[in-house]
Amino acid sequence: QVQLVESGGGLVQAGGSLRLSCAASGRAFSMYTKGWFRQAPGKEREFVAGISWNGGSTYYADSVKGRFTISRDNGKNTVYLQMNSLKPEDTAVYCCAATLSAIKPLPVGADFGSWGQGTQVTVSS
Repeated sequence: QVQLVESGGGLVQAGGSLRLSCAASGRAFSMYTKGWFRQAPGKEREFVAGISWNGGSTYYADSVKGRFTISRDNGKNTVYLQMNSLKPEDTAVYCCAATLSAIKPLPVGADFGSWGQGTQVTVSS
């Protein structure tokens, strides 16, 4: 198991940017596929972005392609989500997740076994 802690959320105007971080502790961080999910009030949790254990493969939800970038620094045990051109519909609690399974193009929450508590992102219009 790996423990995950997100940071970097906040309030930003539409068109602005934020960078989320997910710091991990535990064994073998570099072996884990990592993902970001989000959940808005009254909506189901949805996949945002995923990255393979070595950063060689990344996948994005259609709604964030071209605006969000996922990356990782295994030396710092941290995964990042750079969010640009934010829209009000990006408002949600963002959570990072980890799994030892190989990355999938469109994973679901059940594919991941470790989760952080989440960080709130609010985009004002």
